Amino acid sequence: MKGVTSMMRKTKVSKPYGSWPSKLTSEVVTAGALRLGGMQFGVGGRPLWLEGRPQEGGRNVLVADGTDLTPKDMNVRTRVHEYGGGAWKVLPDLGLALFTDFKTQILYKQSLATTDLTPLTPEVENAELRFADFELDATRNRVVCVMEDHRGDGKEPVNSLAAVDLDGGRAEPVTIAAGSDFYASPVLSRDGTKLAYVSWEHPAMPWDITSIFVVELGEDGLPSSEPKLVAGGPGKEEAPQQPQFCPDGRLIYISDEGTGWWNLFELEAEGRGRSICPMPGCEFGGPPWMLGTRTYEVLDDDKILCSYSSADKPTKTLAYLKISTGALEEVPIPYGSFGGVQVAPDGRLGALGGSTTKPVEIAMQNESGDWTAVKKSSSLSLEEDTLSLAQVIKYPSKNGRHSYMFFYPPKNADFEGPGDGELPPLLVKTHGGPTAATSASFSPMIQYWTSRGFAVADVNYGGSTGYGREYRELLKGAWGIVDVEDAAAAAQYLADQGMVDRNRLAIDGGSAGGYTTLACLAFTDVFTAGCSLYGVASLEALAGDTHKFESRYLDYLVGPYPETKQIYKDRAPIENLEKFSAPLMLFQGLEDKIVPPNQAQMMFDICLEKKIPAALEMFEGEQHGFRKEENIRRCLDGEYNFYSQVFEFEAAGLPSGFVPVNISNLNN
Repeated sequence: MKGVTSMMRKTKVSKPYGSWPSKLTSEVVTAGALRLGGMQFGVGGRPLWLEGRPQEGGRNVLVADGTDLTPKDMNVRTRVHEYGGGAWKVLPDLGLALFTDFKTQILYKQSLATTDLTPLTPEVENAELRFADFELDATRNRVVCVMEDHRGDGKEPVNSLAAVDLDGGRAEPVTIAAGSDFYASPVLSRDGTKLAYVSWEHPAMPWDITSIFVVELGEDGLPSSEPKLVAGGPGKEEAPQQPQFCPDGRLIYISDEGTGWWNLFELEAEGRGRSICPMPGCEFGGPPWMLGTRTYEVLDDDKILCSYSSADKPTKTLAYLKISTGALEEVPIPYGSFGGVQVAPDGRLGALGGSTTKPVEIAMQNESGDWTAVKKSSSLSLEEDTLSLAQVIKYPSKNGRHSYMFFYPPKNADFEGPGDGELPPLLVKTHGGPTAATSASFSPMIQYWTSRGFAVADVNYGGSTGYGREYRELLKGAWGIVDVEDAAAAAQYLADQGMVDRNRLAIDGGSAGGYTTLACLAFTDVFTAGCSLYGVASLEALAGDTHKFESRYLDYLVGPYPETKQIYKDRAPIENLEKFSAPLMLFQGLEDKIVPPNQAQMMFDICLEKKIPAALEMFEGEQHGFRKEENIRRCLDGEYNFYSQVFEFEAAGLPSGFVPVNISNLNN
């Protein structure tokens, strides 16, 4: 039988790497694709979830059992911190959903039975009053939330915790906590007498130094005492997050106190934090870029449902944790990466899950405990002989460090390399943040490249999360150094191992990953082409022209400005274009408030002046990260076409009517 199977196996056609025809066109990759934004249970355990729809310009829609709840002229998205998150919440006991509309930033309540809408907050000119991260205060018929007020004359908006009445009177929200630069994660005790929350101050970010406070509330719902610091605090190298109360009033939270790894803690009666289940090497939390994120749920006074990642595993683990003993009981789940795990009234679980072999989906347990998808982010399905699976590689970098990557070799069911010693081109991908991480979850965008004969290295450079505070802090004062060294080392390692073509090493990234891309092209001679999507080109411009949330982020990544102005110049790609030689592709949204579009324009203009091959494409109506289907497709096909011109191979499978990227100075 072995011989018969071998004879029946399809013979592959030899063709140069990069030019393999692929069924994974940009249209196939993005057709019907959704950005699923988590799920919650409604009345009677009915699942609700958020869909981000590229085919509708990136509009976010709240969906219940396949039925749209959000009116067609609305978009569920908040602009708090600009990155948003926590824009909606289901209140099953009241039969309501809450959401913030993107255009007006007004907070609405919506009946789950009739879908009737009621505005709850005042209408403010230019959407200057913004809301997110909602916590129901049932005894007072209100929600406590993060409020960001842009109405003042100050340099920065004012962040606070505020209470919004659910009666629909549209009264001015009542301030509950104020005075700190930022707030997150408001949570009430079951009897409504205590409020816990996270706050932090400039120049810290919420994964750097944070505080958890608890304040007593009077019958009127206002603080009846001064807030009490219970975890973290200024001057401590700790970043506690995600407070939750047990039914008996004990506080649970996540902190990296002591070990540098985000583990679960209990606040003891004496006011000390106790690590419930010490697990150095594992992270129960992550970097809170978005509001409203939860990685665990308190189920009762002695039981927590939690998830955690391990530095030496590409997948996460779901488990029940016994508070009194610290014992973990693993929960089977068919997903290597997942988030937003929810518990239905009958005890069944729901989650947003993904794996290495299929796209993200909303899934629920059935009566027998098996998981069933209720909504898929994509209908795309690949056969095993087409799918390139991630290989976890720990590789050497500069100064004795090691870094991490997910390596994807070229894979196509019908084609293979010519076999004459030719090696595949490599695309190194650098994630945004930079305090973030990539995962081995299925990515149709990566499969787009591997199915055409590219190898892909998705890098978790020093400074990425999931590897503890020590690894996370490798970028402290070293952005533009450590990330650049690790990205370049990944390409060099694969070339040295004979896995990729040393003369065709490309790099791309968006946002902070775009900066690393540009910096690699400026400060190393490893890469022969690069593509930056809404990337940072000028560190000085970013320091002086960005939003409040990140306005002091560069103090951590580079140094205080203007005291260290020369370092900003030394590490800015736009200031070091004389070191460029590799062709550059730039994609940029014209409404980007995080990395303003003038940076891409300046970068391109100087490339033209310096006779460096470059291309720039700007998109109307796009912000930080592209949401419109046609623009996502254009970026994917455009980058591929860009490399085909630079590396001089025949691009295969570009859409009918495709307009080639115009690369200035390419033939000079």
